Order: sequence, then C-alpha cells, then structure tokens
Amino acid sequence: MRKLNHPCHNAPLLTAIYLMAAASSSSFNTRVMAFVVPYPKLTSLSSPLKNIPSVPSKYCPPTTTCAISRTRINTRKATHLNLKASTIDVDAYMGDDYNTRYITQYDDTDATLPRHVTNEDVNNIITKAEKVIQDLQKTASALQDQMEVERLNQSSLTLEEEEDDVERDDDVVFANSYVDLGKVDTVGFDYDYTLVTYTNELLELIYDMALKRLVEEKQYPSEMLDAGLKFDPNFSIRGLAVDRETGWICHLSYTHKVAVAWEGRTKLSRQRLMDEYSGKRALNPTLRKKRLKPLNDLFSMAECCLIADTVQFFKDMNIPFCPRNAVVDILGVIGSTHISGDFHRIVAQHPERYLEPQPHLKGVLEKLKKSGKRLIFVSNSPFWYVDAGMNYVIGENWRDTWDVVIVSAGKPRFYTDNSRPFREVSTTTGRVKFKKVERLEPGEVYTEGCLRQLTKCIDWYHSPVGTATTANGDSEEEDDDENVNELQYPLAGGGPLTSPNVLYVGDSLFADLVDAKRQFGWTTAAVTPEVEHEIEMQSQTRFVLAQRTIDVLLQTLRSVQYTLGAESRSEDDLRVIDGMERLISKCRDEQTNLLGNSFGSVFRARYQPSLFAHSLRRYCDLYMSSVSSMRHYSPEHRFYPEDARLLSHEIRGGVDADCWTLDTAFENADGLF
Repeated sequence: MRKLNHPCHNAPLLTAIYLMAAASSSSFNTRVMAFVVPYPKLTSLSSPLKNIPSVPSKYCPPTTTCAISRTRINTRKATHLNLKASTIDVDAYMGDDYNTRYITQYDDTDATLPRHVTNEDVNNIITKAEKVIQDLQKTASALQDQMEVERLNQSSLTLEEEEDDVERDDDVVFANSYVDLGKVDTVGFDYDYTLVTYTNELLELIYDMALKRLVEEKQYPSEMLDAGLKFDPNFSIRGLAVDRETGWICHLSYTHKVAVAWEGRTKLSRQRLMDEYSGKRALNPTLRKKRLKPLNDLFSMAECCLIADTVQFFKDMNIPFCPRNAVVDILGVIGSTHISGDFHRIVAQHPERYLEPQPHLKGVLEKLKKSGKRLIFVSNSPFWYVDAGMNYVIGENWRDTWDVVIVSAGKPRFYTDNSRPFREVSTTTGRVKFKKVERLEPGEVYTEGCLRQLTKCIDWYHSPVGTATTANGDSEEEDDDENVNELQYPLAGGGPLTSPNVLYVGDSLFADLVDAKRQFGWTTAAVTPEVEHEIEMQSQTRFVLAQRTIDVLLQTLRSVQYTLGAESRSEDDLRVIDGMERLISKCRDEQTNLLGNSFGSVFRARYQPSLFAHSLRRYCDLYMSSVSSMRHYSPEHRFYPEDARLLSHEIRGGVDADCWTLDTAFENADGLF
C-alpha cells in the first residue's frame, strides 16, 4: 500500500468520531471511526456522537487511502458512496479541506441467524455458524486495530522510499496461461491507457465536451449545462453495456445475465430486470447483439456516466424522451469529441495535468530492448498527440527505443484489413507523405496500414522451423500438419509477426487484443489498472470479513440442506434457507459499497465472474495493473497460471482445495483471515 507524508503529520491531536453506519442495511452492525485532521469545526450534528477521545499525534493518518473510497484520493470524494441516512455526512460538517480516514470496527451483538421451528439438528448447525461469525467479527476488530497501528507507524515513509523497486501485491503480472518470455522475440504496445495512464481529469474533460455538444449540436435542453452535471469517477466501471432500448447501464455476468442495472442514477430491482429480460435477466443472442452496446475500454466510463446523467435529468424534469434516441445521440457526441481532436490538443499542451508519471516505463522498455526483443509501437492516436505524451513520460528521443512506430492504426481494422497500405508521417511537420512505403525503417513514423502489409515491409524472422518452441509452450516441430506452416508463414513476405512469439500489450480487449489472439495467435497481455484498486480494497479487514461471512453462510446452507435430506422442503425449511440467502446478498452489497462504485467489482457480476473477466481470461495470456509491473521480471521469465481448473468438482476435489468445515472454523476463526 502506498504511503505518503501528511502535511499535518506532527499535529498535536486528532479527533476520533464514532459513527453508526449502515445499520439498517445488514444484520451485522458496523461502526465507522473517522480520523479527522486536525480539529474540524463540527456544527449541528443530527446524529449522536459517542465518546470522543484525544489521539496522540503519531496516529495522524496519511493523506491517501480511504478504506472505502474507490481510489487513493482525499476522502471528501467519498460522498459518492451513498452511505445510509444513519451515517453522519462528515463532509457536510468539516469542509472540503479536511481529510478523513475511515476505520471499521465490528459489533457482534446482532450476528443472529434464522432458526428452524422444529428441527434441532438444523439449529445446532446454525448455532455453530452464528458463533463462528461472531468470532470472525471479534477477530476482524482486533486485526483492524493492529493493522491500523502498523500502518500509521509507517506513515512517515515518503513516496520516493515507497517507490523503490519493491513489489506490492498488486504490482505483479498475473498469468491465465503458460507464457515463456524467453521465446518472445517481438513485443508490441498500445499507447492510450497502456504506455501512458490518464488522470480522471481527462474523463472529466471528455464528459464536459460531449455534454456541450449534446446541447449545442443535438438541441438538448440548455438547462443541462447549469444542472451541475459532472463526470463521476465512482459511478461507472469498465466492462459495462448500455441497453439501447431502455437506456439502462448493465453489468453482465459471463453467462450474459444482467446482474446489476441502473436507470439514470436509480438502481433497478431484480423484478424490473426479470420483467424486462424475459423472466431470466438475459436476452437471446440476436436481441443481445441488437440491444446491448458494450462499453469496454476506460474511455467509455465518460459516456456511461453521461448516459446515466442524461436519463436522470429527463426523469427529474419530467421530460418525455425516447431512450434509444438519447443513447444514439450521446454515443454520437462522444464519438465526435474523440474524432475532433479537441481534447487531444488540450492534453498535448498540458501533459502534466492529464498524464500520470511513469517513472519505471523507460527502464522496462530498455530492458526488453537490451534482451534482443524487437519493439513495435501501434496506436490509434495521431502522431503529434502520442509524441507529446511520450516526450513527457520518457523524453524527446523516445522513438530511438522502437523498431517500428505506427500511429492512427485504426485497430481493430489494422488486424482484419488485407490491403490497406502504410503512409509515412513527417516527424517535423506531422504531415502525411505521399510516397509509396515498401519498407519500415527504425526512427520513422508510419500511419494506417495493416498487419499483412507490416509483414511485407519488415525482414524479421523467427528461429527456423524444426526445433523452436512458441512462447505459450506449443511445439513447432516440423511435420505434415499444414496448420503449423499456416501459423508460421500464412502471409506473403514470410509472416514473422503471425506467431505466439509476438507479445502485444494493450488495454482494450476488443480493439487491441481479441483479433491479435484469435486471428494471428499472438500472446496477449492486458493492462487492467482496476486490479490494483480491487486488490487493495479486498485486503481491507471489512471486505475480508464480508467474504468470510459469505463463506460460512454458504457452508452452513450446504450442511443444513444435507441434514434436511432429499425430501420436499417445508415452509419453515424454506424460511431458514431464504433468510440466510438474504444475509449473503447483504454481505455482497457490503462488498460493493466498499469497492466504492455503483456496480461493484469489474471482475465479478455479483457472485459470478463478469463478462469482462470471462473475456480477459479467454483472450489474454497475461494481465497487470501497469506496464511498470514488468520491471520485476526477467526478459526470460516463465509465467505459470495460478489455477487452470474450471469446474466445481475439480476445485472441490483438489489437494489444495479450501475444505474447511464449520467445526474447524469454530475452532480457529483467525485462520479464516
């Protein structure tokens, strides 16, 4: 976890405020302790305060990392978390200049589970589970206190000390399949959200520009410009879809079931979803393709938010509207905003405002280059734009690192087109030249083109067929299988880039990676910054407690049903089962709230893997929170997947399966953390 110096680190005192939070949303009471720095002016508190102790200055928290905020930001932005009415809105009483850290403590007074009226065997199981949950809560509270003291004692570390080459839990490369980097001889990179990472200010800029276009070009109500509509980084996530017919923003599971949906800023009930989607919260493939528009990349978070805000504005103002027209209009103005180049010019002029620093990027690229790997730069953005960004994050001579630089590539068409030629771009004027390009030279810049033309314009070849092994471990031994030759040399010009020995790193699954994997067999790596945030949030004691509670309740449900046998269930049987399922649902709601956005995890749609996670596993061999994560690995590192098992019986029967029972959990609740 990153720790930064706080300007008030030596403040003499802090005020600790105990708040009762979200008691109505769970059967397990939670109280939140907010550290306020320093001495806030509290006025007209509507909720009673409990004991307010003085805290020594050594416990002054660092500026960053609110335990229930979405990103490492000042907690005044945590107002988007929509805490229940029983929670004091700290921001309303302390002003924007104060930073707050929430520390969760757990109350075990209401950890009660439903009881069976007549079956004592079932009640014995439930009583054990209840005691386990109570012990978990006590352990969580003690662990939280211990972790907080340790964290605060280390808060004097500077960012520079923290950023020394130390690998964090979230700063690793994760493997979905076996990959041998030693067999990779060519590495390609996307630009946007891959080599460079943007601040939220860019999405705010895109949102504002698109909203203005919506009013000026599409004649939407001018009042929208004065309604305080702003991009909300804590509303949307990547991997959502918009229903063109309803204007709903949907989060899909890997089975294409709508797990969560919002109409404007109103979360839709399960019954609404069942009524709209044929009683099963899903559409058949034909309707799904017609109605659902994927919002897969990080840029799409701005259009997702604008769609929701526009729908909510119309609802609030009682303006009749057609959702399909609204969606078409908003997607249109977002597209126009990208095509116009307006925000590109602003970002190019002020990279320090819109680009995150990348202190390790240059070292990663140089290490790959020195190991003998060829580097290809393939971006959909124009040259003058990427030149400004790369100058900022690497330096003026950034092109010297690359063997080929391709801009305005038009992916995914770059992979699928068969004949589009390359054109050279002047590195001094930025103008496109008219001469025919027959060879790609290092240091020069090219635009458009396609993969087939790329293989004709370079002279790179892999190891001779006969003894080589691909990066994903497949043999390339020469035999009578025609598919081997088709994979190795399917294109005129030798086809050296149509092989698993090419690794391509990008952020957009369907623009960067799917066709590269599906059509050409490339090894693919996805940049998913959400991994960093979610690992950090899921390591919080409160999140772990919710997960362990879910585990205990599920194990209890299995044991209860085994005890009830194969007979038809009575009303009392169903009441007990339904009651525990509701508690599980509330725990999952708690986890969603802790992640700090309206949809929960990018990788989970409620309790199932999300469609985004399914695609990530299917089309990406590796994934990481940042390209900088590659600095921890040798250019010859071999990655092994954590667990390739897919089916329940494989996991349940594995030698390292989590086979604890309620009895073992009862004996040692600490072991579940």
